[in-house]
Amino acid sequence: MLDEVQTILVIDDHPLMRRGILQLIAMEDSLRRVGEAGDGQHGLELACQLRPDLILLDLNMRGLSGLDTLKAIKAAGLDARVIILTVSDSEDDVVSALRAGADGYLLKDMEPEDVLHSLKIAAQGRMALGERVAEILADSLRHESHQPQSADSAGLTEREQKILSLIAAGYSNKLIARELKITEGTVKVHVKHLLSKLNLDSRVEAAVWAVKNRSRNK
Repeated sequence: MLDEVQTILVIDDHPLMRRGILQLIAMEDSLRRVGEAGDGQHGLELACQLRPDLILLDLNMRGLSGLDTLKAIKAAGLDARVIILTVSDSEDDVVSALRAGADGYLLKDMEPEDVLHSLKIAAQGRMALGERVAEILADSLRHESHQPQSADSAGLTEREQKILSLIAAGYSNKLIARELKITEGTVKVHVKHLLSKLNLDSRVEAAVWAVKNRSRNK
């Protein structure tokens, strides 16, 4: 559990939706709103000024799109974890956002309590994915032209398998390092090696692959 309140910035160009999100956040003692923006450019400026712990970002916005806002936030080197909250369940949108560095992807038709739970997960440094989004990612992997290796044929070491299981649980590199009592740099090296061995492009794909592989072995 987190001991301190996590600050959150909401970026969404629909005033009614933004107000509803802010009311939802106000119900959770562990989250505190520090700002809101109705467009990507203003949101980016506030993110740089306020340095929030979390940023809840709409994907489809007029002007600077959510994806471009996400890329700009990541390029600015901010420590904030960025969670997409959108109506789009398009496979292309999901994959593009996660590959651009999103720390979570939630759909606006989720139950309010599920959104809050996902935000608390993200605040802990873990990946926050809605259930339907995880299914979309699994479908995306199945449709990839290259086929990922199996764990056995890939020759993952015991340490790499442990890190893969923690990635599947949504752990960030920092949390994995803390869990295994190794440096974050060492974790990054292991992640690079296991992705290469499994013939995958990203840790998100690795997480989905691990969950699918675990289900098949049950």
